[in-house]
This record gives sequence, structure tokens and C-alpha cells, in this order.
Amino acid sequence: MPSIDLYPLITQPRLAHPLWGGTFLANWLELPQPRPERLGEIWLVYDTNPIIEGPLAGRTLAQVTHDYGAALVGERTIAQYGADFPLLAKFIDAADRLSIQVHPDDAYAHTREAATGFHGKTESWHILRAIPGADVVYGLTRTVSRDELAAAIAAGALEPLLRRLPIAAGDTVFVPAGTLHAINAGIVLFEIQQKSDLTYRVYDYGRVDAATGKPRELHVEQALDVTDYSPAPRGIVPPLPLETGRDLLVACRSFALERLALASAVKRAVDPATFEILTIIEGSATLQWDTGVRELRRGVAVVIPARLGSYALVPTGEARILRAYVPDLDALRREFAQRGVDVLRVAQTVIEC
Repeated sequence: MPSIDLYPLITQPRLAHPLWGGTFLANWLELPQPRPERLGEIWLVYDTNPIIEGPLAGRTLAQVTHDYGAALVGERTIAQYGADFPLLAKFIDAADRLSIQVHPDDAYAHTREAATGFHGKTESWHILRAIPGADVVYGLTRTVSRDELAAAIAAGALEPLLRRLPIAAGDTVFVPAGTLHAINAGIVLFEIQQKSDLTYRVYDYGRVDAATGKPRELHVEQALDVTDYSPAPRGIVPPLPLETGRDLLVACRSFALERLALASAVKRAVDPATFEILTIIEGSATLQWDTGVRELRRGVAVVIPARLGSYALVPTGEARILRAYVPDLDALRREFAQRGVDVLRVAQTVIEC
């Protein structure tokens, strides 16, 4: 074990400027001037992001995970992923619609895409802002064959096969690997996902890459390999209350996401089996632990090591925080069963996939 004691880690966010990006995030997070004209994604927590504070500053999250192992990510994460930081947390601002795309599962990623080092990509979106009438593309309207889907893509006739899911601020959408999907215009969201950048585009509305002057690359054969050809069984996931001011938004094998609404200080014990990612989405708060204190403003994400023991959050007025971690699904189910929550209702939010 390295000699430096672990502490809450904040990394340097990675900014992405795709052609569909908007101006909301730069203004909302009060980024320094001059602000980018198009900021589509902010990768808040990712394994190649460098740590920006404390004795570990300059080292990447991947390097610290390699050195500290379960002390950082927890035994549950090690058992599932090895000494790997397995999640990616980001903000997305879609001023225009994203491409229609699909992601592989772990089995495909770890074999056909093993050289990338990525996992499959199951993800979930928590909607922060949406214009009236906003929707997302979410799976198929009916069961189709591979040949039928391939023919529709080739003919530019894919859209009639796709389900449009209306959404609003506060909704949470679960997107398992294999689901054809797209975030449409006028939506700002927080995304928690497996550590992966494996995206297979199947349709992009004929848009041209400004850097090359050519249509953006499609990945049709890979997409056909990994697509779920049945209608997606879910959409918006209903939250389940855990306690006052704390709701479980979604949980699957890869991650769980909670929303904390704080009006007064809370102290939490850290589950030593998993790390946590805390992201401030409204207001601000002070993070306190045994050996330190850190002010957290809107848009900041912090990684809580599994061996931290405990921490306190003291909001300035009121604050909303998203909490992501690698869950024990059986323990969550037992907790809700003890409270008398119907098993079918629990299965809408605690998802086996």
C-alpha cells in the first residue's frame, strides 16, 4: 500500500466540443472566459483524468486505482472489474440531436474491442433541463430482424422504426447496452455509465464533420452485431425513496445512482465495498472528513474512496447531489423488502441486466 493516505479526489474534467454541443454548460458552470461556442460534454470523472489537488495531484485516476486497488474502489468493484476505475460520470448539453447509436455489452467489448481497454456501455441519464416537448430516441417500436434493420439503415428509413420517449427535467432514463438511442435537441443531462467510449453510429442525419468536410463515420456492421432487436422494455425509471431527502434513481449491476436533497448537514458512513462519486447539481456544500474539508460548488464531482470511513455534507442553504456507486443489488432488494415495497415495484428501479 502506498504511503499517502487516500482522501476525496477531484479530477480535471475533460471537455468535448461535438457539432451538436451547446452553450448552456459553460454558462451554468461559470467556466472562465472566453467560453466555447459549442460544449457538448464534460467528463467529470474518468480514469485518465488527472487529480488536481492534494498529495496525489498530477496522477490519473487509473494510476491511483492501480496503486491503491480496493482501498480506493472497494472489494465489490475489484471482484467485478479488477483494479480498474469502472465508471464515467459526465454532463451532456445537446443543442442539436445526437446521432442514432448503440453500445456493446461487456462480452462484445472484452472480446471484439479488447484492445481499447473499454468495458461495454450501459448508461443512465438524469435529466437536468429539457425544453417543452423534448424527447429522446429509445429503442425500437417493434421487434425487427437484423436484415430488416440493415435494409432500413441503408435506405435512410430507420426513424419510423424508432421509439420516441418524451422526457422532462427530473426524469431518469436507463439505457442498457444494445439499445438504439439518441439524445435529442434541447436537453441537458447527467450521465453515469460504464467506463467506455465504444459508440456505434447507425444514422447521423447526413451531417458533415467540419474538420474533414466528409459525413461523420458510421459503424453499421458493429451496430448490427450488438443491437437488441426487441422493443426496449423500459424507459423512464421511477425513483424509490430510501430515506427523507434520499431517492434511489436507478440501480443495475454496473452502477447505482441516487439523488440527495439536502437542507441540513448529513453524515454518511462509506460502504468499504465500493467508492462513491458525488456530483453537485444544485447549490453548494461543504464536504468534511476526518482529515480535511472541501467546498463543493455546482458542477463539481468528487470521488470518495472506499476506505475513507465516513464524511459529512453541509449544504449552503439547499443543495442537490447525485451519488453514484457500484451496488449490491441483493442488499438493495432486501432493504426494500423489509420496508414492504412490492417486489415488482422494486424491479422497475433495481434492474437485473
